[in-house]
Amino acid sequence: MTQQNMDHWNERADLAATFRWAARLNMHEGVANHFSLAVNDDGTQFLINPNQAHFARIKASDLLLLDANDPNVLDQPNAPDPTAWGLHGSLHRLCPHARCVMHTHSIWSTVLACLADSTLPPIDQNTATFYNRYVIDQEFGGLAFESEGIRCAGMLSDPAKKVMIMGNHGVLIVGSDVADTFNRLYYFERAAETYVRALQTGQKLRVLSDEIAEKTAKELDAYPGQAEAHLAEIRAILDDEKNTYTN
Repeated sequence: MTQQNMDHWNERADLAATFRWAARLNMHEGVANHFSLAVNDDGTQFLINPNQAHFARIKASDLLLLDANDPNVLDQPNAPDPTAWGLHGSLHRLCPHARCVMHTHSIWSTVLACLADSTLPPIDQNTATFYNRYVIDQEFGGLAFESEGIRCAGMLSDPAKKVMIMGNHGVLIVGSDVADTFNRLYYFERAAETYVRALQTGQKLRVLSDEIAEKTAKELDAYPGQAEAHLAEIRAILDDEKNTYTN
C-alpha cells in the first residue's frame, strides 16, 4: 500500500463504510455510481471510488485521491471513470461547499426522477425534511462527462440546496462530510419511496402546509447528532462482522 493510500485514513474508512452499506441497501448500480469527499481546505482535492469497482468490495485503501484542477488524471494509470471525473470533479472544482458528493441511481429516487413532475411534496416527516431544499434538473443531456458536470454544478451553487433530483437519471446529494451526506442520501431514498408508494394507492395525498413543512425541515436541520450516530452505527455493525472496508 502506498503512502498516498494511507493519507486521510479516517475519511477513507468513513467513505468506504458508506459504499458497503449502500450496496447492502441495494442503492448501487453494478460497478457504476460514485461517492467523493474533499480533503483539502478549498475542496479541490478529493477521494473517490476507483473505476469499475463494486460498492460491496470497496476498501479504504482503494480510494483514489484526485485533484479537480488536474485534468491529466484521465491519462494516468488507475484513472477514474470519466463520468465520475466529469460530475464529481466539476462539483469539487466549482462548489467548495459541496465537501462530499454522492450520486446514485437508487430505485425510488430514480422513479421520482422519471416522473414528468419530480416534485417531492411534504406528506410525512421524511419528505418534509427536503422541503425547499432540492433542485430538479430537467435538462438531462446524456452521460455526465465534463460539460454535463459543469452544468449540474451550476445548479448547486446555492448551499441551501443539498439535493439534485436528476431528471431521467437519478439523485445527487451534497453535504459537509460523509456522515451528513450519507444520512441525507438514505432519508431521501426513504422519502421518495414513501411518496411513490403513496401515489400507487390512487388516493388523495395528505400534504402538509408550507408552514409546517418548513418548520419540520428546520427542526430536522438542527436535530443533534443523528448523521454522526448513523454512520458510527454502520461502522460498528461492519466492525462486528469483521468487514474488510478498513483494509
